[in-house]
Amino acid sequence: MSRRIRVDLHAPHTRYDEVADASAALVINSYSSSFGLASRLLAESVRVHVRNIYALVRVADEIVDAPRPGQGPDERRIALDRLESDTDDALDSGSSTNLVVHAFARSARSTGIDRSLTAPFFSSMRMDLTRSAHDEASLAEYIYGSAEVVGLMCLRAFVADEPRAHERYDELSPGARHLGAAFQKVNFLRDFATDSGDLGRRYLIGLDPAHPAEEAWTRWLDEIDADLAVAADTIPRLPRNSRVAVCVAHDLFAELNARLRDPPASMAARQRVRVSTPVKTRIAAAAILRRGQPRARASAAVVA
Repeated sequence: MSRRIRVDLHAPHTRYDEVADASAALVINSYSSSFGLASRLLAESVRVHVRNIYALVRVADEIVDAPRPGQGPDERRIALDRLESDTDDALDSGSSTNLVVHAFARSARSTGIDRSLTAPFFSSMRMDLTRSAHDEASLAEYIYGSAEVVGLMCLRAFVADEPRAHERYDELSPGARHLGAAFQKVNFLRDFATDSGDLGRRYLIGLDPAHPAEEAWTRWLDEIDADLAVAADTIPRLPRNSRVAVCVAHDLFAELNARLRDPPASMAARQRVRVSTPVKTRIAAAAILRRGQPRARASAAVVA
């Protein structure tokens, strides 16, 4: 007597997709407590896309900033070129043998992320291997590619299911770019000692690593506040699936920027300012109340 065997033709494909998404989630949970906290407040479908975006960004950053023993700039450039080529191929085909690239490509194809955003990103990553100091033009190019386009990628995920998604993307893009720029500039100040010392890079114009002037330090803090103000005006217009999470991320970096003002520039430039977990939780709770997310779901997300 024969027995009919039920075969799910989609199971192997689905399992690989799920493993790729889980790999991306592991990256964000391992590398960024602040970003991880904010991402948990996203709607599930959006959260997966944002984690997949972050994972690719993080892997590229690791190639550039954390080389393996004996790996020089040429080897890192080859590795970065390979990652970009794998990403381009996956954007075309929808799949990759690299789990992080596979996860990113699936999200990119689903949300409308294309080479107009990935190419500037990889170009900025490549600049870290060839340029140790910046002028105004090169810094603007670097910040756009390394941070603003990441904000735009996330925005693609936020509005993917919105009516008139392309119009919404165009409307909200300036705020996303300013928020990405603010995040990057805060990180420049937080990592000033490491960037200028261990990595030999000078990103922020006018700041001497040996003697950072108070006036130049304050000018960058003011510029970050201006970026954050533009982003804050945009947050209420974001879809509900992402509004609270973006508000939390914005407020965490606003807190970091405020803390970078407290000590003198010479001291702030030597230490990495942090926000403690209790303060992060307080900031998240305040943002949740302000943006109106249901309390039960929000509380679970904060403590997850």
